[in-house]
Amino acid sequence: MSFELVPGLAKKDHITDLKLCTVLFEDNAYYPWVFLVPQKENVKNMMDLTMDERLQLMREMALVEKIMASLFRYDQTNVAMIGNKTPQLHVHILCRVEGDPDWPTTVWNNSKIKYDETEKKMIIARIREAIDKEKLKPEYNQL
Repeated sequence: MSFELVPGLAKKDHITDLKLCTVLFEDNAYYPWVFLVPQKENVKNMMDLTMDERLQLMREMALVEKIMASLFRYDQTNVAMIGNKTPQLHVHILCRVEGDPDWPTTVWNNSKIKYDETEKKMIIARIREAIDKEKLKPEYNQL
């Protein structure tokens, strides 16, 4: 059985792949927002990963949160795993700014506007370049 994204995640733009996860882009111009999805079949919760895979997921979350914080203005980074509507383990990593349209509440199913296509491609390329450079460091590749 090969790895497949569930339909909701399959619609997201692909940024890059890490050792364990694929990195996807959320098209919401209010928030710089990405997802990490472990590239492993039938993973709904963290307990579906081995301990080594869980540790690798933490490394990759740290890598991507660091990149997002380095590229975008933020007052708070949000890192969350909520799978109520999407039955595949995925980690949201986004940058929040005090006073954003949903501040201080959550962003789930709230304000959304799409990026201009050209701007979206440029942002994805910036994120990809930064992640691809950072992921070469040995501390992120221990699985």
